[in-house]
Amino acid sequence: MARSKSSGDWLKEHHDDKYVNQAKQDGYRSRACYKLIELQEKDQLIKPGMTVVDLGSAPGGWSQVAVKYVGDHGRVLASDILEMNPIAGVHFIQGDFTEDSVYQSLLDYLGNNKADLVISDMAPNMSGMSAIDQPKSMYLIELAFEMAQNTLKPGGAFVAKIFHGEGFDEYIKSLRQQFNKVVIRKPESSRARSKETYVVATGFIQ
Repeated sequence: MARSKSSGDWLKEHHDDKYVNQAKQDGYRSRACYKLIELQEKDQLIKPGMTVVDLGSAPGGWSQVAVKYVGDHGRVLASDILEMNPIAGVHFIQGDFTEDSVYQSLLDYLGNNKADLVISDMAPNMSGMSAIDQPKSMYLIELAFEMAQNTLKPGGAFVAKIFHGEGFDEYIKSLRQQFNKVVIRKPESSRARSKETYVVATGFIQ
């Protein structure tokens, strides 16, 4: 079957993408790694010894970055519906974290020590139709926020991908009621044509 022009353009962009090529050189699983690295350099989110929860972690790019920063005395707990190849120092739980059994497995692993940081790079499969895609993306980020509320220790932080559109302002307002500081970032490694941004919320108020 012949590729469409848009498909061919995407493939060319992907292969020419400096972050795709850099990820291969650096041994990272995806170009998304550099988004978290940029956020880390700007906001100093991850420190040695921290406990980090990575939601929607597959293929594991953000977990790779997180485990590097938490060091030998930190913990990274990752979860995704999809399979994820093992990463040294990362505990992975496969399943839908909204299901009771998976959610309980996450809590069991954390034990009495709650998370310092919850991160989420989750996004739905995009159809290209905003009326369909935006509600799906808001649903995912609302789930991630709910998980953060249930697992973060006081003063903890939350980072998640969010798309501008319906529900954006209300979501940011709800975050500001639970965190001391909320900012929106657009990493350089995020494609310019993408509507994605990242919310960085720090100082969780329990």
